[in-house]
Amino acid sequence: MLHINNDLINKLVKDDESIDDLQLNGIHLIQKKEGFRFGVDAVLLANFANVKKGNKVIDMCTGTGIIPFILAGKTKASSLTGIEVQREMVEMANRSIEVNGLNDRMSFICGDLTDSKLLKSMEKAEVVTVNPPYKLANSGIVNPNDKNAIARHEILCTLEDVIIAARVLLKDNGRFFMVHRPERLADIFELMRKHRIEPKRVRMVHPNTKREPNIVLIEGQRDGGRFLKWEAPLYVYKEDGGYSDEIEEIYGRRQ
Repeated sequence: MLHINNDLINKLVKDDESIDDLQLNGIHLIQKKEGFRFGVDAVLLANFANVKKGNKVIDMCTGTGIIPFILAGKTKASSLTGIEVQREMVEMANRSIEVNGLNDRMSFICGDLTDSKLLKSMEKAEVVTVNPPYKLANSGIVNPNDKNAIARHEILCTLEDVIIAARVLLKDNGRFFMVHRPERLADIFELMRKHRIEPKRVRMVHPNTKREPNIVLIEGQRDGGRFLKWEAPLYVYKEDGGYSDEIEEIYGRRQ
């Protein structure tokens, strides 16, 4: 269990920021009070990823680092590295490392996933995770300088860019974990096979038992054999509107 130093928090957290307790071994995350904040999709992806003791993990499109911080609390990964194109988010994530005293396990890099020179310079990982922009760049009017738009729309990187980058960063037979939208599933499978990351496991996430899925979790393997496992659906809410038992477990509220 980490013990957070309040003097350090006062020094590192700015007036327009909050520091949020992840309820996970004392780990805290700095985020903007107003602006892009992590959602349930990032939490679900961190829970879906299978990270073994000693694994090196790289999280692409990391934002303020929510996925690496959850994995730091839940797993015995030897190192966790986040890549993010927005410098302000990287700076925030690096302050979260300092708040949590995780300098020996974690780092964040400001970089572009389309920068092949950068990717090839990095040590390959057993696990690559990504919560990428979901929306096509041409789906609605967006401001290319808007931080929220960059996080949600394929403005600075496409789905194919993400999958190409994952292949470069993965060790042989390494595992790729992604959260996305079900309506992009055909594109996802096509691009994964095109770049020789074989889809291995899929799980659909539904708001409740009456609604169609709105999130999909996907595992792939670099140069893996052809076999796809379709897991039982995950329901976020019960009929009475409360979180399902499984979501409560994922959030650490139920043992």
